[in-house]
Amino acid sequence: MSTPFPPLPYEPSYRRVAAAIAARIHDRSLKEGEPLPPETALAGQFAVNRSTIREALRELESDGLLERRRGTKRMVVTRPGPGHVAGRVSHALALQDVTVREVWETLTIVEPPLAELAARSRTGAGLEGVRVAAEAFAAAGSDTVRDVDAVGAFFRAVAHAGGNRILPLAQEPLLLLLQSALRVMIDRVPQARARIATAQRRIVAAIEAQDAETARTWMLKHVRDFRRGFEVAGIDLDTPVPHPAEAQ
Repeated sequence: MSTPFPPLPYEPSYRRVAAAIAARIHDRSLKEGEPLPPETALAGQFAVNRSTIREALRELESDGLLERRRGTKRMVVTRPGPGHVAGRVSHALALQDVTVREVWETLTIVEPPLAELAARSRTGAGLEGVRVAAEAFAAAGSDTVRDVDAVGAFFRAVAHAGGNRILPLAQEPLLLLLQSALRVMIDRVPQARARIATAQRRIVAAIEAQDAETARTWMLKHVRDFRRGFEVAGIDLDTPVPHPAEAQ
C-alpha cells in the first residue's frame, strides 16, 4: 500500500462517554424526559471515574441534550430548543462580521413567504399567537428591550402559524441578528415604533382573512421599513451587526 493510514487522533475519555450517550439520545433509545442513571452507576457502566462522567454530562448539557430538573440531581434527556440551536449559529455569523445590509437582504427573502404560508395554513391557535405577539408590541411602550423582544416574537409567531416546524428553527439565527441590530436603531427613529405597529396590524388582518397575497405584500413592506429605519438613523448598512451578547 503506497499511502499509509494516519494515526487516529486522541480523544479524551469524557468525549467518548458523551458520544456514546448522545448516540442513544439520537436513536431514541433514551427518550425525551427520561432520567439518566446516577453518576456512580454511569461510571461503573463505562468503567471510568466520576469526574469523567461529570465532564461528559456537562458537555451534553451544553449541547442541549440533557438538563438538570429542579429538585433532583439526575440529568434528564431533553431536546435543544430553537434558541439553543440558533444562538450558536447567530454568534458564528456575528463573528463573520455580517452586516446590517446582509441581515436585511435575508429578511426580504425569508419573511414574506413565511407570512404567505401563515395566511394559507394558519389554525385558530396560530392566528391567536400572531395576535398576541402584535398586542405585546403595542403594549411595550418605549422600553427598548421589550420593544425589540416583541418584534422578534412577532416574526416567530408568524413562522409558527405556518405549521412547518423546520422554518422557525431556520429563521431563529436571523432573528437574533435582527434584534441585535434593531437595539442600535429603534431609539434613533421617532416614527419606528408606530410604523412597526401599523405593519403588524396589517399582517395580522391578512393572516386572519387568509389573504396570502396581502400578508406577503405587507410583510415585504415591513421588512423594507427596517432598512429605511437604519438609513434615517444614519447607520451605514455595511456596519457589522453587533454580537447578540454585546447588544443586550
